[in-house]
Amino acid sequence: MSTSGAPNSEQTVWPSPAKLNLFLYITGRRDDGYHELQTLFQFLDYGDELTIRVNTSGEVTVSPEIEGVPLQENLIWKAATQLQKHTHTLLGAEIHLHKVLPMGGGIGGGSSNAATALVALNHLWQCGLSENQLADIGLQLGADVPVFVQGHAAYAEGVGEKLTPVTPPEKWYLVIRPDVSISTAAIFSHPKLTRNTPKRELTTLLQHPYENDCEKIVRKLYPEVDKQLSWLLQYAPSRLTGTGSCIFAEFSSEEEAQHVLSRLPDEVSAFVAKGRNISPLKETFAGYTHGCEND
Repeated sequence: MSTSGAPNSEQTVWPSPAKLNLFLYITGRRDDGYHELQTLFQFLDYGDELTIRVNTSGEVTVSPEIEGVPLQENLIWKAATQLQKHTHTLLGAEIHLHKVLPMGGGIGGGSSNAATALVALNHLWQCGLSENQLADIGLQLGADVPVFVQGHAAYAEGVGEKLTPVTPPEKWYLVIRPDVSISTAAIFSHPKLTRNTPKRELTTLLQHPYENDCEKIVRKLYPEVDKQLSWLLQYAPSRLTGTGSCIFAEFSSEEEAQHVLSRLPDEVSAFVAKGRNISPLKETFAGYTHGCEND
């Protein structure tokens, strides 16, 4: 139980990076309704930020409020309170979210926020849980949370929880976000979703062009996504990430990505980012823990 010592009341800032699914294949559907996947996660050097101040009240607050998301459904609050229950800590925290990642974009915003809360508060509250223990808590919050907790680019199987660290090329990406929010549940429950892609070995998957089994359904249901993806494919290999709505193109240099970004219509939301095999969150955590060791 972590109750000893007065917490450091200084604010600390923690990154909550985006991710891409470089490929996503759906290989089956389980009896419980969840889908069996083969996917490749890589982080981006772009994302949200959590500013955290620990308190002794035991209360967890999250600001600002997210429209349409009650506090008890906010993944940051859920992550913090699950960690409190698991460790019996009497400490609380004031958490401020600087949000830039879109909801329903397929780039992991909510899952990343939850993982950042778990990693940061485990450190700030001095809970002492291992990375694997945090990932287990995270899995209860969402299938993508563990990869953000562990902080290394990974090949995932099962429902996304069986992770194998990998080191794909760290390319530059142009990420476009059409003005739609897509429900993961709606895509995974769609009757025409491909669910029988044959399982393949990782070495085989890495040697073939990357694809996303959700892309066909998303393009059919959301004309905005189809329009932007058709435009982007003129310039570079491009595809959907996750269940959407974000799409991305890969480039060998920042200059190439920025050049295509400059040609985008003004009304389209987009950004350029570098692929990262080690998460910015993992790097920040290492910096904080190294600093503690030197105190």
